[in-house]
Amino acid sequence: MTFHKEGYPTLILTLIISGLLLFLSKSFGPLWIYYLAVLLSLFLLIIVLQFFRSPTRKTKAENLNQVLTPADGKVVVIEKTFEPEFLKAECWQVSVFMSPLNVHINRNPVSGEVEYLKYHPGKYLVAWHPKSSTENERFTTSYNTLKGKVLIRQIAGALARRIVNNLKTGQTVTQSDEMGFIKFGSRVDIFLPLSATIKVKMDQMVKSPIDVIAEL
Repeated sequence: MTFHKEGYPTLILTLIISGLLLFLSKSFGPLWIYYLAVLLSLFLLIIVLQFFRSPTRKTKAENLNQVLTPADGKVVVIEKTFEPEFLKAECWQVSVFMSPLNVHINRNPVSGEVEYLKYHPGKYLVAWHPKSSTENERFTTSYNTLKGKVLIRQIAGALARRIVNNLKTGQTVTQSDEMGFIKFGSRVDIFLPLSATIKVKMDQMVKSPIDVIAEL
């Protein structure tokens, strides 16, 4: 278990706030206020450490037929839909909701070439809202693979205010390697060819890069 680099600014800010809180409570308040400040500081530190944790997981062997889940969380959508931004075609959509308790590292679901990247500023509706996929802050990534095109959309939630995407257009990537991070509660949509076979069920909990979303 390690601490993800995206969490260092938040960790430093938490330590500064906690230190200031402890200093003021000890210098100017009664003893019970100081004890309360200690408990609050420990609580904030634990929240930050668990949220930005980066657990060590055994990576699955690369499989060009499989689409791995790009994120930890709960499967909240499995449906056929039209993807209007880049694929412009009917697709399978599988959505994974990440609560603040989940690991928020995002990984490449497939191996292939990154052919499309697009950041969209937007609203901060709760991640399970039906319109969050098209109205929230989001980052779309499309992969061109030997088995077809796979598109994922990182979506900010009500608390998430920063989406990190480390990929570049034209880059060749490997399945299960880290591609980004979303801070706090959020969601990832995966768009797949209609020929894909979905391997998950509604409300199923999935972990990246362990669980298979679909087979191409």
